[in-house]
Amino acid sequence: MKQKTGTDICREYRAKYPEFPTLKLAKVIYRNNKLRFSNVESVRTVLRKIEGKIGEKSRSTMRDKTLFMEAHRPFNPYGLPESYEKKYEPFLIKGHSKVGILSDIHLPYHNMTALTTSIQYLKKQKVDAVLLNGDTIDCHHLSRFEKDPHARSFADEIKALNQLFDVLEKRLSCQIYFKIGNHELRYEHFLKQKAKELEGIEDFEFSNLIKANQRGVKIIQSNQYMKLNKLRGIHGHEFKGGISAPVNIARGLYLRGKVSAFQGHNHATSEHTEPNLDGDITTTWSIGCLCELHPDYMTLNKWNHGFAYVELDQNGRDYRFHNKRIQGGQVL
Repeated sequence: MKQKTGTDICREYRAKYPEFPTLKLAKVIYRNNKLRFSNVESVRTVLRKIEGKIGEKSRSTMRDKTLFMEAHRPFNPYGLPESYEKKYEPFLIKGHSKVGILSDIHLPYHNMTALTTSIQYLKKQKVDAVLLNGDTIDCHHLSRFEKDPHARSFADEIKALNQLFDVLEKRLSCQIYFKIGNHELRYEHFLKQKAKELEGIEDFEFSNLIKANQRGVKIIQSNQYMKLNKLRGIHGHEFKGGISAPVNIARGLYLRGKVSAFQGHNHATSEHTEPNLDGDITTTWSIGCLCELHPDYMTLNKWNHGFAYVELDQNGRDYRFHNKRIQGGQVL
């Protein structure tokens, strides 16, 4: 069997992770192939070549141009040092007519009736996509807070998540989007603090742990906000310092975001609308949770069960947002 060259390896990784910046991908490749490459920079050089970023002469002589990427050439007339600035982009959810939104399930601490009710309702609405909008699993044992030794293990949580994927695939038969919330982010923090040596190894990437690629589940990163036509969406932890909302969570989102948007995270349903001087209306929503309402760490609270769905016009602009509460197994 012919041994893979460094170029072969880099091509495989670039094809598999087209969204990764070159430097980030080079670090991943180097960690997994240290016997093949001398350092990260040597990997980066190969990547830049197959991406068509090493000059016109190199691009013209390359036979396989399928992985060429548009080179971003910053304005730099003074020869300033190379920048490692990261490009920030929102995640586009498009090509759908109805998207169901399930927030804060916190598997395996979900409320069975509320979760079942929401799935049944979305099935009747014939949604063609579902967004798991963060904190879908709890990651209890990866928390920096005091842990219950009797709580379900992280492995059990991953198993429960795949059971949920099975149900959604069978009952809704639609595209699944998975937003990384602050609870899923515990896994990344755990690796950095307790198992840094495992960072960059493919098998330990969160998307592979939950079998997202195998199932066709699309991952939305923790720091990304979402665009659904002119509507914006977040989990709710993305703003540093959180959203100050002593009375109305949705108003807190309006004050931070200044655009029509939705969020989960706070486990309560709310809505806020304000017009500007021209009469244009901005509305924000917070979505209820689908987990237990009285956990030991916050027994008394203002939480409620709920979910949402959004209808998207094919003009790429308009939408209709439906924010639902659940009480006693009934959608209100």
